[in-house]
Amino acid sequence: MKKSLPPLNWLRAFECAARHLNFTHAAQELNLTQAAVSQQVKSLETKLGAVLFKRLPRGLELSEAGQAFLPAVHEAVERLAAATDEIFGQGHHKVLTVRVNLVFFIHWLATRLPSFRKLHPGINLHITSNIWVADVDVEADMEIRHGQGKWAGLKADRLTWDTLVPVCSPTLGTEQQPLNDPKDLARHELLHVLGYEEGWGYWLKKAGAEQVDSSQGLQFDTLISALRMAELGQGVALARSSLVEQMLKDGTLIAPFEQRFKTLEAFYLVYSPHSLANPQAAAFIAWLTAEAQAANRDT
Repeated sequence: MKKSLPPLNWLRAFECAARHLNFTHAAQELNLTQAAVSQQVKSLETKLGAVLFKRLPRGLELSEAGQAFLPAVHEAVERLAAATDEIFGQGHHKVLTVRVNLVFFIHWLATRLPSFRKLHPGINLHITSNIWVADVDVEADMEIRHGQGKWAGLKADRLTWDTLVPVCSPTLGTEQQPLNDPKDLARHELLHVLGYEEGWGYWLKKAGAEQVDSSQGLQFDTLISALRMAELGQGVALARSSLVEQMLKDGTLIAPFEQRFKTLEAFYLVYSPHSLANPQAAAFIAWLTAEAQAANRDT
């Protein structure tokens, strides 16, 4: 059977008195009377059955038992104080947790976050990734998801208005295996992303290239992987336009065809309607939706 621990206030009184080697100074730090600190230490000694201090005419001196006990008590008090401050201390309510679809974070949100930090330096963001999660993460204040904007009991603000655009490395098309027409995709590897409703089959049908086998190729659980493989010249990925704008500008990827088709799916900021009562959450929602509207106007 485990021996019960002494009360925390007795341990704090001992730790503080041991640092100062003075009950009066310890009392000032703990906002107690000298008599209260002395009594708590005496109660601790009684509980432990050992003398922790030698009471001298001009102060205190740790006994051998006190010297042996102090490091463990000091470490425990410091760790408890640090954990309490981190979790419950001043400003902990200003930490805003946002769960983000990873490809959206890398190719859209990351470059825009510095402007939010500049506008709201007092709000600490905790960004965590999300890949095709069906339910709300109870630890997150809000989440960025891909879909059609309907999640029961949740508010969803649209962030992107995408077209579906095939992309590949500038080196992929050759005279022997050209990429001038959607039908040419029959001779190239298709890079699929699981989870999107509007995939290669949808695009090929809209482009009049249904004879291309839409089932062939590599499959990935995130567009990040498909875009990377496309960048390496390993096939053609079907991208969402908002996520590849910079890569197309840089020439890292090219869009070999003119055909682009609007998608019903989009990225949304999803949150409980009650989140608006949190001023930090409200600030992030207002900023992000404004950024999304501005990005849409620029396209």
